[in-house]
Amino acid sequence: MKELILGGVRSGKSALAQRRAHESGLQLTYIATATAGDEAMAARIQRHRLERGDEWVLVEEPIALADALQQSAAPDRCLLVDCLTLWLSNLLGGSGPTFEQRFHDQRQALLALLPQLPGHIILVSNEVNMGVVPLGALSRRFCDEAGWLHQALAQQCQRVTLTVAGLPLVLKGESV
Repeated sequence: MKELILGGVRSGKSALAQRRAHESGLQLTYIATATAGDEAMAARIQRHRLERGDEWVLVEEPIALADALQQSAAPDRCLLVDCLTLWLSNLLGGSGPTFEQRFHDQRQALLALLPQLPGHIILVSNEVNMGVVPLGALSRRFCDEAGWLHQALAQQCQRVTLTVAGLPLVLKGESV
């Protein structure tokens, strides 16, 4: 089972993803894409660690997500990736041909690998395209890339859920 959980900031998407992972009955692996660039983000990362508990294996990978998924996936495991928009930010956080190639390669690697992975894969991402178009070029690119990534992943996932105010709305697949 592959599933995509989308929602805004503090919408309840991570809590929903963790609940679904627990309900899978499989071994739990959390793949974190965040980096602690400032004190607020470090505190956020620490809070997430405490909320998860000790039953999770933690893999921290801000760039090579497909590699981390491939190394961790197994039929008896549930992998939870939190979150794809932080991963996109990490990939888009540079300029020049090297960064562009890295972005393209990592995105393609994820999309090519996902259908082949065994086990239950839960992908969490922020839905950022429900407001006005941002003024800055990088912000517009980020929103565009997030939207295109979400569309591509939604095609590959058996279940897609939008979370608003802690309430899940299943867009594709069966409700739980």
